Amino acid sequence: MPESVDRLLIQDSSHFLQPPAELTEPLQCELEEVRQLFAAQPLLVQRFIEAQAANMADAITMNAPQVRFTLPDRLVVPAAGDGYQTVTIPVEQRQYQIGGWTKRLRRAELRLIAKQRLLEIEQSENQGVREAARLLRHTTAVHIVYNMLPAGRSVRYIAEEGESIPTIPAKEEQIESALTATTDAIAEEKIEEKERGELLVPYVPYARRFFLPQWIAFDENGNLLLSNVQEAEAHIASMQRYLRLLHYAVAFSPCLIADEVYQQKRYGMLGQLINQGRALAIYQTRQIIETIQRRARAQNLNRGLTIRLPYFDDQDLTMKIYPFVVIPAGRIMFIPAFVVRAVREEEVKVAQDTRLNPTTRKYILKQLKMLEQAFLNFSLQSS
Repeated sequence: MPESVDRLLIQDSSHFLQPPAELTEPLQCELEEVRQLFAAQPLLVQRFIEAQAANMADAITMNAPQVRFTLPDRLVVPAAGDGYQTVTIPVEQRQYQIGGWTKRLRRAELRLIAKQRLLEIEQSENQGVREAARLLRHTTAVHIVYNMLPAGRSVRYIAEEGESIPTIPAKEEQIESALTATTDAIAEEKIEEKERGELLVPYVPYARRFFLPQWIAFDENGNLLLSNVQEAEAHIASMQRYLRLLHYAVAFSPCLIADEVYQQKRYGMLGQLINQGRALAIYQTRQIIETIQRRARAQNLNRGLTIRLPYFDDQDLTMKIYPFVVIPAGRIMFIPAFVVRAVREEEVKVAQDTRLNPTTRKYILKQLKMLEQAFLNFSLQSS
C-alpha cells in the first residue's frame, strides 16, 4: 500500500462517513483474502499468531524500545492450483527482534520500524515466511481495533447546517453497550410516576446518545458534567488516544479500513471527539470572559492584556491556542471597548486564514463573537 494512502487515511478527517469507493474496493478484496488465509490455519496456529500479534500491538502502541516475535513452525498457504497446502518455516527464519539500537539511531517510532520490517519479511523467497509475516501484520492491526479499544453504542450523527462533518447525535433509540455499568448511574426523575421516586439510569440522557457516554464531559448547552475542567481535558485525551490507535492499526494494515468494526468505531469516536472538543473550547472561552471581567473590576488589567483563545482544530483533532494582543504591555488603563476592537480585528484575520479549514474557522469566529458580545455592554462598575 503506497505511503500516500496511509497519510490520507490518517490525516484527512474529511472522509468522515465512508472512505471513497475507489479506495475501499481493492482493500475489501485484500481484507477478504487475508481473512480466508487466517481461517484456513489450524486452531493452534491461529492462537499462536494471535498471541504474537497481541505482544506486537502492546509494544507498538506503547512505543516500546524493542519487540520480539516468532513465526509459527508451519503454515497453511495457497497452493499452486486451487486449495491450500501446508509448508514448513525454517527454524532460522522464525525468530525476529525489532527496535533496540536501530530505533534509537533512527529516532523513529517502533510502529514504523515494525511495519517496515514486516514488509521486508513479506518479500522473502519462502512462501510460508511471506504469508506468516503478512498474517502477523494484519492480526496485529485487528487486535488493536477489536481487543484494545472498547466497543460503543450504535450511533448516528447529524451535521450542522453548512457543515460536512456530522457531530450532533441524533435523537433516537440507542443500543445499550456492555460498557454501561449499573454503578455508573444518575438519578433521573420519571414524570409519569413521580410518586414512585426516581429511576436510576446510566449517564445523563445527552451522553447516552454518543458512542462512548463515559467520556462525555459537556451537555448540549455546553455545561460541564464533571467536577472540574481537568477531568474534561482527560476525557478529550482519552478520545484522542482512541482515534490515534485506530490510525496506528489502519496504517499497519491498510486493508482494515474496509472492516465494518473499524469504520463503526472511527465514525462513532470522531463525531464524539469533535463535538466535545468544540464544547471544551466554548467552555474555556466563557472562563476567559469571566476572568477578564473579574480582573477588570479589580483594576488588575492596566498593564496590558493578551488573550490566548483555545480552539479545537477538527482537521488535526487537537486543542490549540489562538493568541492575540488586546492591550500592549505598559501602563494603559483597561477599557472594555479595547477588547471589542481587538476581537473585531481578529475576526477579519481568522475569516481570511486559509491555514484553518472552514469548520474550524467557523467555531473560532463563534468564540470571538462571544468575547465581542460580552464586552459590548460590559461595565467596570462592581455589581
